[in-house]
Amino acid sequence: MTDLMLRNTRPERSPDPVDIAVTDGIVTGLAAHLPGTAREEIDCAGRVVLPGLIESHLHLDKALLDDLRPNPDGSLDGAISVTGELKKGFTYADVRDRASRVIEWAVTHGTTLIRAHPDVDPIVGLLGVDVLLELREKYRALVDLQIVAFPQEGILRAPGTLDLLREAMRRGADVVGGCAYNEANADDCRRHVDQVFDLAAEFDAPVDIHADFADDASDPRQAMAAYIARATVRAGWSGRVTLGHMTALGGLPKDEREPLMKELAASGVAVVPLPATDLHLGGRRDEYAVRRGVAPVRELWEHGLTTAYSSNNIRNAFTPYGTADLLEVGLLLAQTGHLSGSDDLARVVHMATHGAARVVGIADRYGLRPGAAADLVVLDTERFDDVLLERPARAYVVKAGRVVARTRSTTELLPA
Repeated sequence: MTDLMLRNTRPERSPDPVDIAVTDGIVTGLAAHLPGTAREEIDCAGRVVLPGLIESHLHLDKALLDDLRPNPDGSLDGAISVTGELKKGFTYADVRDRASRVIEWAVTHGTTLIRAHPDVDPIVGLLGVDVLLELREKYRALVDLQIVAFPQEGILRAPGTLDLLREAMRRGADVVGGCAYNEANADDCRRHVDQVFDLAAEFDAPVDIHADFADDASDPRQAMAAYIARATVRAGWSGRVTLGHMTALGGLPKDEREPLMKELAASGVAVVPLPATDLHLGGRRDEYAVRRGVAPVRELWEHGLTTAYSSNNIRNAFTPYGTADLLEVGLLLAQTGHLSGSDDLARVVHMATHGAARVVGIADRYGLRPGAAADLVVLDTERFDDVLLERPARAYVVKAGRVVARTRSTTELLPA
């Protein structure tokens, strides 16, 4: 018997309503007026339904730290410094409680998978990884959690980190992370990248690197993208490498940017801009015509790169805002990326769904189609074109065929 039937839905840009049948956590039917009954039936009243949203880059272990100590100057260096000091006081219970709050926010906002980047370094050890391994099991019925072993403090400049990364992968982390720019010089940045790829080969794991995070590439440490693309080709890791931030890309002259994007596309890497953080930390030293370094999304699309976007940080020294609502972040990306109109906004939604599914490696079982995992979000709007503009309530969030969150929103205009 069918477990769940969503009646009268509008899947993504479908002009006509359809029913969606779910059995054993899998979409088994998608058509108008599906026959039969189900254990649970929901009349969606013509509401838009999307495959579950995906947070492809989220630092859960460092969330909600801003109340303890904000960033003194708003810069990247300030954020790293403040967070490094706060990490010395991290406890298991503290990290678990903060991460749990944000996971639950994300679920209620329609997220069904989170790729999380806990720090791995001599300051905090494997505390963040261990917490997220526990939370991966605790929240398994609500959301999938991928764990990236992330060397925020660098690898060469923080001796012992490589061994910790290896142990994190042994314990069950899913992805080898990198922070290519956070080394003493460009040669060490390249060695950092090489060690990340060596570790990925050792564990047959994907790679997710914070490739650059500056207003431009005048510092050679912030110009590692081409090197990472070539390392991807050498390793045969096409389709398994993600570059986060990429803010320096937009600071390059067009005649330098074009060939770089072609090389990135040819290597098969994905790019994930993080607009809330990139806008907040960028251009801090500019006294006029302040740069707002977000990767040039339209150009990434034009060159055929896989793209997604994500919240990155929630209310800490890197990003003092956020509620883990991907539609809110998507609207910010559209507003700052000169993206407008139905087609542009649809592609931004695609970045948080199908694009992100490719980034995290689940595209083969993702989407609104028979045989895909029944990870869905029903939005309180009947128009797909309004998904970003209205940021509608998430009426129902479905994980593996079960409703795991619902929101009722009522607004009443009272006559004078």
